[in-house]
Amino acid sequence: MFSRCYTALITPFKDHDVDFEGLEKLVEFQIAGGVSGILAAGTTAESPTLTWEEHNKVIRVVAEKCRGRCQSIAGTGSNNTQETMEGTEHAVHVGADAALLVDPYYNGPSSLEIRREYVAPVAEKFPQIQIIPYVIPGRTGAQLLPEDLAILHKQFPNMGTVKEATGDIENMRRTRECCGEDFAILSGDDDKTFPMMTDPVIKASGVISVASNITPKAIQDMTKLLNEGLQAEAEKLMAALKPLFGIVTVKTQEGTPYGTVTCRARNPLATKTLMAILGMPVGPCRQPLGKMTKKGIEVVLDTGRTVWKNNPEILKPVADFFDVDIEARLYDESVLAGLTYDQY
Repeated sequence: MFSRCYTALITPFKDHDVDFEGLEKLVEFQIAGGVSGILAAGTTAESPTLTWEEHNKVIRVVAEKCRGRCQSIAGTGSNNTQETMEGTEHAVHVGADAALLVDPYYNGPSSLEIRREYVAPVAEKFPQIQIIPYVIPGRTGAQLLPEDLAILHKQFPNMGTVKEATGDIENMRRTRECCGEDFAILSGDDDKTFPMMTDPVIKASGVISVASNITPKAIQDMTKLLNEGLQAEAEKLMAALKPLFGIVTVKTQEGTPYGTVTCRARNPLATKTLMAILGMPVGPCRQPLGKMTKKGIEVVLDTGRTVWKNNPEILKPVADFFDVDIEARLYDESVLAGLTYDQY
């Protein structure tokens, strides 16, 4: 059963290309942090902007680096079942332990169609790999429902886990009710992990995390403590990590010549920006994702400074592994060059 922390690894870029040297360093940092596994080419990895050649190479590199050290999950989902079949076949070929299938976005099939025309064909064709549906209706406009998830779980031995990012506690409880105790529910939202793992009905076993790109050891430790029933100790870690959970999406009010608008810097922009500030080899996001606004980057800086001030041990592994002076970087304005727009 999948449990504890799996990092939804970002994709580093350099000069518009995937930075594979940086990718390998990031994987090594995650493994040094003791994570249970690494998700390659998920949506946090900006998979919609990767060519399938890049996509497959990222999965191969991560699977090879993880082999015998931690589990590897390949993001092979799309809104095209044939593409997903081909991507999953490649994931099997390079030795990934599981494939993550995000609900088909934009074309928005029904739950019945997601089950019959998307997940089931992949699970049936590749019984040697675990298939993990990723349910995130806020991003996809579609949702595999608990009832159809339960049918899949009963039908296929390799269908025993879900990445749950609906934000809907009742949906999560319904998933447990339908799928039974031998089914793993992984949180898909860092800020929901603690309540999902402590809810007596949901009983989530871990998280596929964004924040663990920066703090793999702390989130692995928190989820391990929760699995061991040590809630009070886990709660201390959760409190230390909470500021990082708040920047998965950063909302700011920005002035324009036509009035004020809400600007949403969505995952992975803010997390990747903080990683760059800290000195991790991530590079920019790939267009159409861009940069933080000045107000947005202040939120990111404040988060980094708060964590460093109150719980420096959370960020110390970054300092040690990448040989950087975190405090200096958090207060050095020159570090921000190229990370923000001059104006809205």
